[in-house]
Amino acid sequence: MEITDITIRKLTLESKMKAVVSITFDDQFVVHDVKVIEGNHGLFIAMPSRRTPEGEYKDIVHPINSTFRDILSEQVLAKYKDAIRSLSRGIDNLDEYEPYAGDEI
Repeated sequence: MEITDITIRKLTLESKMKAVVSITFDDQFVVHDVKVIEGNHGLFIAMPSRRTPEGEYKDIVHPINSTFRDILSEQVLAKYKDAIRSLSRGIDNLDEYEPYAGDEI
């Protein structure tokens, strides 16, 4: 399975949730609402989840093995860091930054 696109849908610097992204696989399947979170030990990704009646959060989708989770995390965090670098260079509208053209930021 190949990650064919990572789209940043929301980017914020004010909270622990830094970004919301969509990930496309094989140009045929998309997963929305993957979050980039700033934790105590750095950035990590959180898969889309729902709250159970007991108050727990359960992932709706998730990688089955740690190897694919690492690949997914690396690519999402790289895309996030690229977006932050582009903002620090003064590009306020990421639509002007070609890799993110069309993103809703």
